Amino acid sequence: MLKKAITELIGTFVLVLFGTGTAVLGGGIEGIGTLGIAMAFGLSIVAMAYSIGTISGCHVNPAVSIAMFINKRMNAMELSYYLLAQVLGAFLGTATLVTILKSSNMSLDNLGQNGFGTLGLSGSFLVEFVLTFVFILVIIAVTGKKGNAHLAGLVIGFTLVLVHLLGIPLTGTSVNPARSLAPALFAGGEAVSQLWVFIVAPVLGGIFAALVGKFLLNTEK
Repeated sequence: MLKKAITELIGTFVLVLFGTGTAVLGGGIEGIGTLGIAMAFGLSIVAMAYSIGTISGCHVNPAVSIAMFINKRMNAMELSYYLLAQVLGAFLGTATLVTILKSSNMSLDNLGQNGFGTLGLSGSFLVEFVLTFVFILVIIAVTGKKGNAHLAGLVIGFTLVLVHLLGIPLTGTSVNPARSLAPALFAGGEAVSQLWVFIVAPVLGGIFAALVGKFLLNTEK
């Protein structure tokens, strides 16, 4: 179990550092662009899936782990270890980014935190719910009994690219509570007051995906 937890910590660290780091250091939408940021998140997942995936499954996302728990692919003890490791990994990723920014005398105002933008609360909640539903439905399908394990990492990674292409201009794209939690707490202010949406909506979207997968796609173990 410890080995799985450590790999989840490493995987989430990589996802948060390279994903949000690319968004911040690459100049955002006006710099590296939406596609560049989306690819950074997606390729981080691909890299981790084919390195740590055989150990922990490369969830690196509390919403994914909760969905797997609902589909009876992990027990409550495993879930608790995964969630703790993912949160710690996200905090280490953001802390590393903050250190890089400080050493470069760059502003700490933008750490890749999510926000409502022009959508407002309800619009942001809907976007995150739908994007997470799609993302996790793909995950539980391609990693299930009828899935193709050899291609799963690529499919999941490029699905994350897809949801980011839509979500980045709207909310910055969360679909991952750990990815949202760490940057928000480091950034403070409005990011913290809006944080609950980027925790609750992805979790509910993932639960809905798990239930749909269970009853329509037979994804339960």
